[in-house]
Amino acid sequence: MASKHAIAIATPAVLASTRKLTPGELNLVWIANILVALVAALHAYFLILEMFLWDKPQGLKVFRNTPEKAATTKVLAANQGLYNGFLSAGLVWGLVHGNPAFAFQIKAFFLLCVIVAGAYGAATVSTRILMVQALPAALALLVLFLT
Repeated sequence: MASKHAIAIATPAVLASTRKLTPGELNLVWIANILVALVAALHAYFLILEMFLWDKPQGLKVFRNTPEKAATTKVLAANQGLYNGFLSAGLVWGLVHGNPAFAFQIKAFFLLCVIVAGAYGAATVSTRILMVQALPAALALLVLFLT
């Protein structure tokens, strides 16, 4: 039977967050974090569009809405924008968290949330959402898992 000390000694060789990274691994971590930051920035932009610009010319153009439709859906869009803000905040939290192993989990969780939201939006609203929301998050998640 293996002792708990043998497991603890072997663990640093397995977890990237507990050992010194090679230059290639470090570059991959940077790429993953840049992609996560881009997804966070996209969702901050979605927050602004949905909460503040929904019925303005830029919001009408981006979402292909009429002023009448935007007026009747403004409150729903603001609520949706708030949720996008939470996704952005979660991704930023993952980027700044001091514990690399927990930061990885935070980023993975929120990227999965973005992918699910994007897939649902693509199925119920527009397939364009799959490309704009889910694809960048899936790419970031893929690179994150390669780190």
